[in-house]
Amino acid sequence: MKLLQLEAPGRAVWRDAEVPRPAAGEVLVRILAVATCPHWDLHLFAGQPMFPGMDLRYPYLPGQPGHEATGDVVAVGPGVQRLTPGCRVAVWRDTGRRPQGCYAQYNVLREEDLLEVPADLPLDRVASLELAMCVEVSFQTLAAQGGITGRRIGLAGLGPAGLVATQLARAHGASEVLGIDPVASRRDLALQLGAHRTAAPDPAAWPAGRDAAAALDDAIDLTGVPASIEFLMDRTRRCVTLFGVLREEVRFGTRHLFGPGLALVGYADHNRAAAETALGFIKTGQLDLSALITHRLPFSRYADAVDLLRRKEAIKVLFDPWAEA
Repeated sequence: MKLLQLEAPGRAVWRDAEVPRPAAGEVLVRILAVATCPHWDLHLFAGQPMFPGMDLRYPYLPGQPGHEATGDVVAVGPGVQRLTPGCRVAVWRDTGRRPQGCYAQYNVLREEDLLEVPADLPLDRVASLELAMCVEVSFQTLAAQGGITGRRIGLAGLGPAGLVATQLARAHGASEVLGIDPVASRRDLALQLGAHRTAAPDPAAWPAGRDAAAALDDAIDLTGVPASIEFLMDRTRRCVTLFGVLREEVRFGTRHLFGPGLALVGYADHNRAAAETALGFIKTGQLDLSALITHRLPFSRYADAVDLLRRKEAIKVLFDPWAEA
């Protein structure tokens, strides 16, 4: 088989490798489609760790950081209970502990990290199930605060996660979904995917005020940027929950303590229930992950894909591991 490997910052090769064999509790999947995860791809291709303090060495693990993937089970290891050869599956959880990632023609994955999906679902609608699970976790957090049904919710950052969140907010019954992003084309796509309104993060056009008529009931920050988070905190009544990777400190001040006090909530754990909820919305058509796929390329053009992401000309790129160069 062939797989992608980052040999050094800025250098990816599509090389030959042995087809892995499933051990106990694992299955061998023939990968049919795998989508970029921009933060992972951009950071690792540039030689930067995804998380502060992360150990980063090259050559990077083969097939990594590919993890938003779907394919068919071709073999199972001892002890596998649910999945059988021929099943169509999608990865719902990436533990980060596998020796090989899904930027490959075949990969071995734990049965518990896969969900069976309908074989008639187009590949681009289900490949990014893992991302949808991740975003759904933030809605679980808001559910613990009382839920968002009938409430006005703001979403800061309309990259892939924000566009998923736009659809999930509608599916969970928000009365108004406001998408916030400086890039006009992404605001336009958010409107197409169900946002009621969009806005640029402009303090002059939207003055701070948690008790103002324009204030949000709840919000999710999908950027990890302190300025974005604090923009939401100054305009949200109940809860701001964090999805984006936080690399710097955020200021929580006296103005957030009263009226009532604002809850600033971190990210919770990945879980199967979130994945199953997201898959349910995919099946009913309330969540369309294919709308995030703006380009389709062979792995031989991985560097081109990362460049498209860097220039914000692509939202997600879908790779076919079997496509000709």
